[in-house]
Amino acid sequence: HVQLVESGGGSVQPGGSLRLSCTASCTDSRYTNSGHCMAWFRQAPGTEREGVAAACSNGRKTYADSVRDRFTSVKDNPKNALYLQMNSLKPEDTAMYYCAAVWGRWTARLLEPSEYEFWGQGTQVTVS
Repeated sequence: HVQLVESGGGSVQPGGSLRLSCTASCTDSRYTNSGHCMAWFRQAPGTEREGVAAACSNGRKTYADSVRDRFTSVKDNPKNALYLQMNSLKPEDTAMYYCAAVWGRWTARLLEPSEYEFWGQGTQVTVS
């Protein structure tokens, strides 16, 4: 009952920046203002999907160690959106980036893919 739309991927040189956006729309109005968590995951060819950053409507947030000093997430609760500012990008950041959400509850395992019920289509980030 939640649709996720991502934008903001692209190609950039090492050291550059990109900003990803994810907006959630609830198809069931009963859940629009429910507690929730949103996250960014990424997956490069031949690798497992890994959590990058996550934030919940109660203010809790976390980052993967590999991006902690370079990426910043901003949660906009009124807009049900999650933004990811990515600075000092490295070639190893190249991947498909997916937005995900769990709605109507929170989760303690913010960077665990299996915790998330709803997924966007993904947006490609290439650093070279």
